[in-house]
Amino acid sequence: MIEPLKPLDLLVVLGPTASGKTRLAVALAGKLDGEIISADSRQVFRGMDIGSGKDLHEYGRVPYHLIDILDAGEEFSVFDFQCRFLNAYEEITARSTLPILCGGSGMYLDAVLRGYRMVEVPRDDALRAVLGAKTNDELVEELRRVKPNQHNSTDLLDRERTVRAIEIAKSEAEQCFVSEPLPGLHSTVIGIRWEREALRRRITGRLRERLDSGLIEEVECLHAGGIAWERLDYYGLEYRYVGGYLRGDMNRNDMFQKLNSAIHNLAKRQGNWFRRMERHGVAINWIEGDGDQTAQAMEIIRSGSTVLQGRLSL
Repeated sequence: MIEPLKPLDLLVVLGPTASGKTRLAVALAGKLDGEIISADSRQVFRGMDIGSGKDLHEYGRVPYHLIDILDAGEEFSVFDFQCRFLNAYEEITARSTLPILCGGSGMYLDAVLRGYRMVEVPRDDALRAVLGAKTNDELVEELRRVKPNQHNSTDLLDRERTVRAIEIAKSEAEQCFVSEPLPGLHSTVIGIRWEREALRRRITGRLRERLDSGLIEEVECLHAGGIAWERLDYYGLEYRYVGGYLRGDMNRNDMFQKLNSAIHNLAKRQGNWFRRMERHGVAINWIEGDGDQTAQAMEIIRSGSTVLQGRLSL
C-alpha cells in the first residue's frame, strides 16, 4: 500500500558556501508563499553584512527571519538559535505560510532536523574560577578531554568560548536531562551540490566580489565600533583574515590567498557535516548547482508533499 502524501511543515535549503542557497530559497518562497528563516551563525548580527553574505538585495518582498537581530559582539549560541527558530516557525505557520530554513551552519540545521530540544546550561562560577588559571592550550586540551567528539572548531579559537564549551560539556556529562522533543515536523530537505572545481571557482569569484564591495572597510568599521580583534577572529574566516591584514600581520595578497584557501576548506567541512547528517537519518534530496535549481527543487517538492494545494503560483 502506498503511503499517502503528507503536508509539508518545513522546507530546508542547504549547501556549502557559495552554492546559491539564498537565491534558491527566495525563488521557492515566491512560488510557495514562503518566509525564510536563516540558519547562519553570523547573519544574526547587525553590521556583519558583506562578510556573512547576507545578500539582502536578493530577498525582494520575501519576508526573512533571524537576520540583523543582535548587535555585533553579542553572544549567540546554538541554543539561542533553536529557541528563536521555534518562535519564528510558530509565527510563520500561524499565518498559514510555509517556513523555509536556509543556511549552511551544520549545527544549526542539526538542531532543527534531528528532533531534539537543547537544554540551557547555567553559568558555573566555581568551574570558571578553576579554568581561569589555565592557559589557552590547557583549556583546549581540557575541552577535548571532556568532549572528544568536538565538532565546532570555533570553540577552540576564543578563550571565552572555550570556557563556555567546557562548562556545557561537563554539565551534559554530569546530569541527565529530560529533553522536550521539538514539534514533529514533516520536512523536505534540498541540498545544492556543485562539481568540485566549479564550486572552487564560485568561492574565489565571490571572495573577490566581497573585497571589491567593501569587506575590508566593514571589518574596519566593526573594530572601530568597539569589537576587539580577538572577538572578530571568532566571527569567522572573513573577519579573522581581514582583521589580520588590518593589524599588519600579512599583506593583502597573502590575506586573499590564505582566506581563499580557508574558505575552500570550510566548504569541504560543510560537505562532511552534511554527509554526517545523512548517516544520522536526515534525508537530503540533492540537486545539481549548474542546472535549473528551482525546477529541480520543485520537482522534488511535488513528488513528496501535498503542500502545493492552494499554495503554488505558476
